[in-house]
Amino acid sequence: MLRKHESARFGTQEPDRPTVGKRGAVSTIIAPSSPLTAADRCDRCGAQAYVRVRLLAGGELLFCAHHAKKFDAGLKKVAVEIIDESERLSAMAGPTDAR
Repeated sequence: MLRKHESARFGTQEPDRPTVGKRGAVSTIIAPSSPLTAADRCDRCGAQAYVRVRLLAGGELLFCAHHAKKFDAGLKKVAVEIIDESERLSAMAGPTDAR
C-alpha cells in the first residue's frame, strides 16, 4: 500500500516533500556543478555544451548555445537552475583584427 506522498509509478516520494527516517527529515541538496568541458555535449545535437539545466524532477540536461536559446522558455518552466557558460564562445573568438 502506497502512502499519500508516494508515486504509484516509481514508488518514490514527491520532490517537494522531505524523506522522514529514523534520524529526522532529509532534504535534497544540489551539489555545485563543475565547469563544462569540451567533453560535455549537447543532448539535442551533440555539439559542445555551454548550458547546463538542472531539472525540478532531478537530473540535468546539457545544451549548445543554439538549442539553449531555442528551448529557453520551456526550460525555465522545468529548471531549478540554468548555468549558462556561452560567454566563453566570445572569449574564444578573441579580439578582431581591424586592418
